[in-house]
Amino acid sequence: MNDSQQAALRHSLADLGRVVVACSGGVDSSLLAVVAHQVLGHHALAVTATSAAVPDEEVAVARALAAEHGFRWRTVTTDEISRPGYVANAGDRCYHCRRELFDVLGPIAAAEGGAVIVTGTIVDDFGDHRPGLAAAAERGVVAPLADAGFTKDDVRRLARHLGLANWDKPAAPCLASRLPVGTTVTVTVLDRVGRAERGIGRLGFTDLRVRHYGELARIELPLADLRRVLERRAEIVAAVRAAGYNYVTLDLEGLRSGNLNRPGGPPQ
Repeated sequence: MNDSQQAALRHSLADLGRVVVACSGGVDSSLLAVVAHQVLGHHALAVTATSAAVPDEEVAVARALAAEHGFRWRTVTTDEISRPGYVANAGDRCYHCRRELFDVLGPIAAAEGGAVIVTGTIVDDFGDHRPGLAAAAERGVVAPLADAGFTKDDVRRLARHLGLANWDKPAAPCLASRLPVGTTVTVTVLDRVGRAERGIGRLGFTDLRVRHYGELARIELPLADLRRVLERRAEIVAAVRAAGYNYVTLDLEGLRSGNLNRPGGPPQ
């Protein structure tokens, strides 16, 4: 991140005039919410969606940041589980999820005086399988960070400089991302995954995924944590079984964010 990137970001937000920031609690959208507040003040509103697919911890992070940095913030409930395309999980689940989000944010933006919906999309996101980008394009949603050339490293550097508590927070995609393509998304399954991850998290592991394969859970953690995982094997197994899984496995390849995004990923 250089001075010209930050200037471009601030100029872009100033030109938009009024914005509604889709703020997930991750570092990208959190940074956007803070900078939008600095540039636009009361004309910037951050909104965090809550649903069965969103861990409560992510909402808590957004709430704490809003209180600390003083930006306008609210939650809104989304109902992506009511969309057949989302439930079918056929490889374009994120498209249907984002359509739901933008449909809900649309009236809020209108009530804010015709504000523009903005997201924390960054340059790195365009190199991954992101069906949600198509939904954003269809709805005229703007990505000021990406437009200013921000990568993840750029975001973290500026977030740290501005004092965001979550500047080094690991990525935390929605719980539905733990399901292989073709696995039907249900509230029951999302709850099971969430309970398993919270159980492991209480043992001191902060960056993890519990991939769902019916009665089997496949745990992904950074390779640096594998030795510690084995040392606490019994506690981890107990935590995952308490969430409703009968079988608990550890992925020896370690954590690979987004490795279930595409059809043809690891088989059930």
